[in-house]
Amino acid sequence: MSKDPKPVAILMIEDDEGHARLIEKNIRRAGVTNEIIPFRDGTSAVNYLLGSDNSGRNAIGRPSLVLLDLNLPDMTGIDILSRLKANEHTKSTPVIVLTTTDDAREIQRCYDLGANVYITKPLNYDSFANAIRQLGLFLSVMQIPEPD
Repeated sequence: MSKDPKPVAILMIEDDEGHARLIEKNIRRAGVTNEIIPFRDGTSAVNYLLGSDNSGRNAIGRPSLVLLDLNLPDMTGIDILSRLKANEHTKSTPVIVLTTTDDAREIQRCYDLGANVYITKPLNYDSFANAIRQLGLFLSVMQIPEPD
């Protein structure tokens, strides 16, 4: 276990319980031991990330990485992504979009809004596991910007 005083928490915003379990299993299989905080809807995730006042101040000193599904029951992942990237305190939070949508315009829109990686699911198991392993590698070398 890392002695890093500020381990990166993985915020998994995924309403499909089967997908959430598969993602977590593959992250663990890749050797990533970071805390995974699951959210089943966008509202609770946004409240956690930006706080009830939407200022984003509660994200200061709380490094995280977001695994984001675009198809949520209460709001779209695009809404969450744009709100995160528009906020001065959360704009540098890495966002990995994991979704069933493979529409080229939707993918481009996510990248334009600031998504770091876009992974289409459900994929064949090997490419999904490989993408999650790469995610594990990404997490192990990622530097979280210190708050100003």
